[in-house]
Amino acid sequence: MTIILFSIILFACSMAAGLVGSLTGLGGGVVLIPLLTLVFKVDIHYAIGTSLVSVIATSSGAAAAYVKEGITNIRLGMFLEVATTIGAIIGAFLATYVPTHWIAIVFGGILIFSAITSFSKHHEQIDTAPSGKYAAALRLNNTFPTAGGPQPYTVRNVAGGFFMMNIAGVISGLLGIGSGALKVIAMDRIMKIPFKVSTTTSNFMIGVTAAASAGIYLRRGYIDPGLSMPVLLGVLAGAFAGSKLLVKAKTKWLKIFFAIVVLFLAFQMICNGITNRL
Repeated sequence: MTIILFSIILFACSMAAGLVGSLTGLGGGVVLIPLLTLVFKVDIHYAIGTSLVSVIATSSGAAAAYVKEGITNIRLGMFLEVATTIGAIIGAFLATYVPTHWIAIVFGGILIFSAITSFSKHHEQIDTAPSGKYAAALRLNNTFPTAGGPQPYTVRNVAGGFFMMNIAGVISGLLGIGSGALKVIAMDRIMKIPFKVSTTTSNFMIGVTAAASAGIYLRRGYIDPGLSMPVLLGVLAGAFAGSKLLVKAKTKWLKIFFAIVVLFLAFQMICNGITNRL
């Protein structure tokens, strides 16, 4: 296979990964790392470095569109980013000392947990009751656009969400993903924020989280420009297309799509981690 053909195929696959990452709020990393390691046989540390670059691109491409639509809670995202950035730096330092096959198994476990949580019954209710003192003091409550006009909502359990975001940051630095799954769960389930607001705010945050750990991977030589360039362009194109689809998409189908993609990739990574084929 020539370098040009390899780059074209990688671009097309990365575009699909960016589309999935944008629609679900996961970021492209959860699709890209299995793709690079299982299909293209790339060392997982280089796959993680490339994934972090793509996560930054996904966040930059999709987040701008969501902010323009008025769905993203920017103030909440900036507040929670303090926790995820600290965690991301810790996770990136740990990555060097954790064996490759264990990284794959942990990666698969995180994905399965995300999928199971997504399938569990959860009746979305938009909370408009008076919020706690932390949410009020930090002015985290907001509105998001609906067909009937701006819909107000309040933010719950700020301390619990902040702690969960710190864990999401460690996972991001260790596995090279945006940890969008954990961020969506933290905001949707713990902080009781509407699902669309959770996914768009996650997209806004994951680029900053990834940038914190990408610097460490770059210094260690794990970011290859030959891999990163087609991946970055492909993911950016896919993320832009996803941002256009999300406004019209139904939450129910987004969750089902999210779970199917995540479960498939999780089993692939765990099987290859157990058999030490990564």
